[in-house]
Amino acid sequence: MMKTPVGLVTVGLTLAILLAASLLIATGTHGESRDPAARVLSPAAK
Repeated sequence: MMKTPVGLVTVGLTLAILLAASLLIATGTHGESRDPAARVLSPAAK
């Protein structure tokens, strides 16, 4: 592995980007799975 500061920053940024992307994907799928259920329930409530 690179032990230079540039290498450490590169690895840190890469890990941070991958973590952020996985969280965005996880929250995006949760939002999509809940939204159609709300659409199905709201006309039935009327």
